Amino acid sequence: MTFSNRLIQWYLENKRDLPWRNTTNPYKIWLSEIILQQTRVAQGLPYYERFVETFPTVFDLANASEEQVLKLWQGLGYYSRGRNLHKTAQIIAFELNGTFPKTYNDLLKLKGIGTYTAAAIASFSQKEVVPVVDGNVFRVLARYFDVETDISSATAKKEFSALANEIIDKKRPDLFNQALMEFGALQCVPKNPNCLQCIFNESCAALQKKKVDLLPIKLKK
Repeated sequence: MTFSNRLIQWYLENKRDLPWRNTTNPYKIWLSEIILQQTRVAQGLPYYERFVETFPTVFDLANASEEQVLKLWQGLGYYSRGRNLHKTAQIIAFELNGTFPKTYNDLLKLKGIGTYTAAAIASFSQKEVVPVVDGNVFRVLARYFDVETDISSATAKKEFSALANEIIDKKRPDLFNQALMEFGALQCVPKNPNCLQCIFNESCAALQKKKVDLLPIKLKK
C-alpha cells in the first residue's frame, strides 16, 4: 500500500469531525484557514462558528463595518488578520462579484492569502493537485524521509512542497492534504510521539535511525 493510500485510510478512521471539513465552499474554507493561523483548533472553532453564523456569505462579511468584524475577532489576537479578512472579503464581493478565484495562482493574488492558504482553498474546494505545507507537514515529511533541511531556511518550503508533490494523491489531493496535516497534529506530534502505535513504524526513516527527536531541524534565528 502506498504512503498516500495508507495515510488517507488512517485519516478516515481517526480524523476529528470539524465543520470546515464537511464543505467545499471556498468562503468557509478560507474563513477557517485565516482563523486557524497561529490559533489552536479548540480555540478557533467557536470563532469560526460565530463568523459563519453572523456572516453566512462573503457579501455579509464585506458589508459589515470593520468595527463589527474586529469585535467578533476579539480574543484571537493578531488583529491585522481580522482587518485583512475584511478587506479581502470586500475585494471578493465587490470586485469579483462574490466568486472566489478557482486556482492556486489566482488565489495568491488576494491580500492576506499566502502559499499555504491558497493551496488549502484550491485543494479543498477545487481538488487542485497542490500540496499544503504547514508545520505539521514539515514534521511528518522530515521524519518519514529523514530530511535534514533546516525548516526555517529560505529553501525549505520549496523543498518540502516538491517532496509532498511527489507523493500527493492526484485523485484525492483534498483528502491527502487534510490527512497529512491531521497526522502531524494527532499522531506525529512534536514531543514524544507514540511511534509504537504508528502506521508507518516499519517504513519511517527517522524511527529506523533513532532520529525522531532530532527532526525536523529548526535552527534558532
